[in-house]
Amino acid sequence: MAPMSNKATHPPDTPLYPIREVSRITGVNSVTLRAWERRYGLIRPQRTPKGHRLYAQDDIQRIERILQWLNRGVPVSQVVDLLDQPTAPDTPTSNASDWNSQRLQLQAAIQSLDMLKLEALYHQSLALYPLSISINELWQPVIHSLEAQWKAQPDDLVRRTLEAFLRSQVGMRLYYANQATRGPLILLSTMPDDPGPLWMLMAALMASEQGYRVQLLDAPLALDELPRAVSRLHVSLVLLASGQAEDSTFIQQALPQAAAGLKVPLGICGEVARLRAADLQDSEVHVLGNDLTQAISRLRPLLRESGVL
Repeated sequence: MAPMSNKATHPPDTPLYPIREVSRITGVNSVTLRAWERRYGLIRPQRTPKGHRLYAQDDIQRIERILQWLNRGVPVSQVVDLLDQPTAPDTPTSNASDWNSQRLQLQAAIQSLDMLKLEALYHQSLALYPLSISINELWQPVIHSLEAQWKAQPDDLVRRTLEAFLRSQVGMRLYYANQATRGPLILLSTMPDDPGPLWMLMAALMASEQGYRVQLLDAPLALDELPRAVSRLHVSLVLLASGQAEDSTFIQQALPQAAAGLKVPLGICGEVARLRAADLQDSEVHVLGNDLTQAISRLRPLLRESGVL
């Protein structure tokens, strides 16, 4: 592919697509597409006389190639130098030190309680990358690192400040997303031993991005209350998240009993899913894993099996 000029030109009969349709085709939201264009010049769509972006098929193919590099762990700042290579190698030749730098910046902002920097990094990460990549490469590793530190040396001020920040940001995102979709409603809550909602909030972001409506519960709901919650809220699936192993009696007895008594699927995600998979393999609890992107991708088959989709 030849280097891209500053202005896209296509034959007059080339089919052109508006940004909303390109977002649907590629799975990349319009905010990210605009950021790739303005900040890095990765794509340059045509413009209508009124300034609306129009994309040709080769633009869409270029976006898909960008996603291939990003999914291999290459930061967006390095993708522009790789796009015009004839083939994309299985292992990227560029190092991913930029991801390490971004993680260090994010963790430093959190630990220093630099809220302006934290807000800037949060919005930047969601604008420059598809959400699954942002969570996999940035947010999930940072949360892992912080929780390991907090186990050795608790810091409730930093934890609660981060939780409050994410709760407000994710809450706003969910509010508008829930208005815009008619997707199945997921009830999402933490488990009793989890000291905070960090895993739940990340799972909520992923679920919302995939077109689900999300109802968050700030505190764990008693398991015997779940049937009433499912009925009154018209819930299609219950998803519980935790970064802890959780109590053995809760995992081995109470949770399987609750899943067996529900009319909808009950799934778990976060570290608890990795740590307790063996304890739940013969139960009706769906163990979705600690990789949040994969966990949320497994919801759709469950909903199909239950007759919701």
